[in-house]
Amino acid sequence: MLAKRSFRDPLARRRRELDHAQSYAEWRQIALELDVLEGAEAWKQDDASEDYDHLLIRERLDEMRRLRARGEVRHLVHALHEGLHGNLGNITAPSLYAFARVGTKHLIESYVAEVVRCLDYLCAGDFADFGAEEKIVFFKRTGTSFGRSAMLLSGGATLGMFHLGVIKALFEQGLLPRVISGSSAGAIIGGMVATRVDEQLPAMFDSQTLNLAAFQRLNLRHALARGGLMDPAQLQQCLQNNVGEETFTEAFQRTRRIMGVTVSAAEAHQQSRLLNYLTAPHALMRQAILASCAVPGVFPPVQLLARDFQGAVVPYQPSKRWIDGTVYSDLPMLRLARLHNVNHYIVSQTNPHVVPFMTDELLQSRGLMPLARQLALNAGRGTLRLARTHLQGSPVRRVADQLNAVMAQRYSGDITILPRHSPRQLLRLFSNLDARELTRFIGEGERATWPRIARIRNQTAISRAFETCLLTLKQARADGQPRRRRPRPAVLPLTSP
Repeated sequence: MLAKRSFRDPLARRRRELDHAQSYAEWRQIALELDVLEGAEAWKQDDASEDYDHLLIRERLDEMRRLRARGEVRHLVHALHEGLHGNLGNITAPSLYAFARVGTKHLIESYVAEVVRCLDYLCAGDFADFGAEEKIVFFKRTGTSFGRSAMLLSGGATLGMFHLGVIKALFEQGLLPRVISGSSAGAIIGGMVATRVDEQLPAMFDSQTLNLAAFQRLNLRHALARGGLMDPAQLQQCLQNNVGEETFTEAFQRTRRIMGVTVSAAEAHQQSRLLNYLTAPHALMRQAILASCAVPGVFPPVQLLARDFQGAVVPYQPSKRWIDGTVYSDLPMLRLARLHNVNHYIVSQTNPHVVPFMTDELLQSRGLMPLARQLALNAGRGTLRLARTHLQGSPVRRVADQLNAVMAQRYSGDITILPRHSPRQLLRLFSNLDARELTRFIGEGERATWPRIARIRNQTAISRAFETCLLTLKQARADGQPRRRRPRPAVLPLTSP
């Protein structure tokens, strides 16, 4: 009994320490120790698993190593172009990241690291039979075929401040995608990121200087007159202070971040839109975010603004008004895929009507609670379908359509990061936060992201390598001389601190 107790106590202590880690480096070190103590490290060292084709991955890994070691460039290029795709052998299966606290099978991580190594080798090398122009064609075509990742930030009013911690954790690890989309509160955080270069981002995470006072209640008379409980002028001032007056194109040209804001149509016969530097290049980003935050009944519908050809601010589609992007398109995955070649989605989800019904994808989904959640969802959807059928021609039909759109959406991505749900949070849904509360939200977002870091690093490493190499080659061509690629964080070995 004493021996058993002495064995269990260190595990319990390290698990408590894991919950109270103050940085990702500290969290990762403790998690790796727990992987050893709990048997996950032995699982990672064993190639075999029913969840992926380990024989195929071993074969591909050995082939790439052999071709690179022998300098068979043309053969290596052919092998990468023909056989490289994001989920080869099912290596991105969530189950492969559910067993260990950090990472997955060493074979999978070695395969990803070798692909990145080969891409770096092809980008930086000087080859007689594989010149600069041919390199650019290869990286363009193969990178397009492979795809890229995007960061999607959901709505959630005040709860959306959780996104700040998610962004902070990814940025500090060099894992923040260039493609970002946001709805409602997520649009505010995404807009702040998209209008700042890397050197400016750390200040955004300082809760002592950050001012996100977006809410000011109206008295009943003004609320009825304006069509919302909150003063839109207060939110507009918040956005001007934190996002500025740039158009989508101006922000993109300065930061090279691709920001998309979803807005929903306030009237019938209009479709929701994803506004960005391609679809609405001259629209003011802060006004698009204002529209995306216009929760029906809380803020009135918004008219978009844009700059004309002389630079003056003018109405954009003057007759149209727009509301909360979450209503019809919280996570615009299909549009991001079409516009930006995105096929991998990292989602930070904080919508209060969604989070209680979602389960952590890395935890067991069986049991009474997941069943109850699914039954509640199905009942709600069925009730709305029935209401829409019997409300043809009624003014209430528009409300039913909006509720149905909310219920019918997909709210998770390939990797989904969730906050801890608490009913008490709903009482502060439309309240301004002080520095202490902001610090708590940022910390919660960071801690929720840390267990996903290794998975995100592994599943985005190849697309990040394609993007960095192509940028380097294009810059070298513009400079008219060979140029070594810029340093980029490598895929970390599992044993590194």
